[in-house]
Amino acid sequence: MKEIEALWREVRDLSLGNSGGVERLDSPPTPLQFLRDFVSPNKPCVISNATLHWTALSSWSDDAYLTRTLSSAHVSVHLTPNGRADALVPLNSDDLASSSSSLCFASAHVMRMPFPEALNLIVNPNSTKYVAYAQQQDDCFRSEYSALAPDCEAHIPWATEALGCLPEAVNLWIGNHLSETSFHKDHYENLYAVVSGEKHFLLLPPTDVHRMYICDYPAAHYSYSQDTGELTLEAEKPARYVPWCSVSPYPSPEAKHTQMSKFSLYFDGPKPFECTVKAGEILYLPSMWFHHVRQSPDAGGRTIAINYWYDMQFDIKYAYFNFLQSVHYRSTHCPTLPETVSEDSDLESD
Repeated sequence: MKEIEALWREVRDLSLGNSGGVERLDSPPTPLQFLRDFVSPNKPCVISNATLHWTALSSWSDDAYLTRTLSSAHVSVHLTPNGRADALVPLNSDDLASSSSSLCFASAHVMRMPFPEALNLIVNPNSTKYVAYAQQQDDCFRSEYSALAPDCEAHIPWATEALGCLPEAVNLWIGNHLSETSFHKDHYENLYAVVSGEKHFLLLPPTDVHRMYICDYPAAHYSYSQDTGELTLEAEKPARYVPWCSVSPYPSPEAKHTQMSKFSLYFDGPKPFECTVKAGEILYLPSMWFHHVRQSPDAGGRTIAINYWYDMQFDIKYAYFNFLQSVHYRSTHCPTLPETVSEDSDLESD
């Protein structure tokens, strides 16, 4: 339907703009400005000079400080062969009905370990056969990293006042240049603060849902062998299916032509919004926006960020999105899967 493609253009003409950039503020907004200009219209922004008063900006760049402060902490570390967790990868398995080589939704192997050991794995990625990413989307900052709490704010005051609630979860992310997050969306208002290094975001509004080619993929997970130090990918049993975005915005040169043809709604449509969030800045990532994330480390070899998840309002905008998502639009190039109940929820990772 041409009306769907017209919607992509109209939302940019009327609200988001056509520059492909994300609006930047030189200082934190007032609660009223934030609510009126960004939350209500579901529009992202980057706030500069937002956390310069945090001691974390200087102290967390010091490995000695981090290891000393967290010397007794055990933290969750996600292990993958290439830094891509919660992503689509090939799985050779006779259990899959479609073919001997099918895409699956692969989850990381999660291991708890002392923080000093985790940090060493992150800053020395060539020392192992896997990529380590310290993160866990379960309010991990307040549970695993509570010793660092004095170094930053427990919430973002102007966002808390605007949204009328405290954050439901606060998460810490420590990774290196190999960590990458595939396109996905979250049902949270996200205030994403970079403390060290840089985060590179590609963003698409909820109106562009059909350009993501969301399909159900069989779930799999990586398992770690203590004997070999290697990860193997295993299909979940019993079979479970996860709805996930099919588009990879940076296909390999050999796959580029095929990917651009297969997912033409993405590659031939309006460009995604792009922004780089640096230390001391906060990205407001509105609920239900699709986002893909890569990162550049600091001189110490790691990128550190903390994000605050505030509950979204399940209001008329949410109803509109669900209706739009239910509209069938062209072929989605989904794999042929056996009839099953898929997991109708979002998996968060950044």
